[in-house]
Amino acid sequence: MNILKPKFWDKNQISFFAISLFPIAILIQLLNLIKNLFVKKINFSIPVICVGNIYLGGTGKTPFCIELQSILKRLNKNPAFIRKKYKAYEDEINSLKKVGLVYESDKRSIALKDAIKNNFNVAILDDGFQDFSIQKDLTLICFNEAQWIGNGLTIPSGPLRENLSALKRANFVIVNGKRNTDIEEKILKNNKLIKIFYTKHVPQNINNFKNESAITFAGIGNPCNFFKLLNENGIKILEEISFPDHHNYKKEELINLINKAKDKNAILLTTEKDYLRIDNNYKDSIKYLQIKTKLENESQFIEEIKKFV
Repeated sequence: MNILKPKFWDKNQISFFAISLFPIAILIQLLNLIKNLFVKKINFSIPVICVGNIYLGGTGKTPFCIELQSILKRLNKNPAFIRKKYKAYEDEINSLKKVGLVYESDKRSIALKDAIKNNFNVAILDDGFQDFSIQKDLTLICFNEAQWIGNGLTIPSGPLRENLSALKRANFVIVNGKRNTDIEEKILKNNKLIKIFYTKHVPQNINNFKNESAITFAGIGNPCNFFKLLNENGIKILEEISFPDHHNYKKEELINLINKAKDKNAILLTTEKDYLRIDNNYKDSIKYLQIKTKLENESQFIEEIKKFV
């Protein structure tokens, strides 16, 4: 069952709850370390570009994968998305399927082999940073500038899947948000050779909602980022409603949201990822915001990508 992220995960100060869970966090990291020592890496005949994260959810990884696929196609490559099969993450899979072919399996290596058999010549490994069984040619780690690394601790004490030292295994860091020199210093402290690029989310259909009042809801990694984006673009928000990441909306929840919007003579507005999880019977009553990831210094990024593909 998905739950909302604990508030103490994103606080600058270490809370009592974080400290009390610290022994469990240490144990999890130790078990992962031992497990990965015995994993045999598989090499593949095509370039494997891994787009992953350290912070758990809400880093803009899926929109960036879509932008990366577009860049690779402009370079005359034939890229495929590679995913491990998780039923709870079908919203991400469906987002990727709108722009390209997705190969998924219980093991990413099997999905990758299928893509090679079908003549794809670049693999975009979406969310495979912690999969040590696949040899990566290029690794990009996504962060959101607003949340960064939260309280800096690993699960369950904090929101990190690994310590920041894991950046030693990465080539690029992609930060969604404004330039932040403090963040850059911490990144480079862990990997002096890493290259840092910034992105921002650009709304594509925001003008459709400019003159409307909105009840907004989101079940993504960081719903506050969605609400902030709407506010920055002049949307009149009457209420912000947060659900857990990858939330599976029940009939009763959707009916309540629709009735709430009707009562306030407002539109009901959500993210595209949320919209893809909603039962078709209710989609006519709900609108969603389309976004596109825009890379700063895109030409420089493309030149770097060319080195690997």
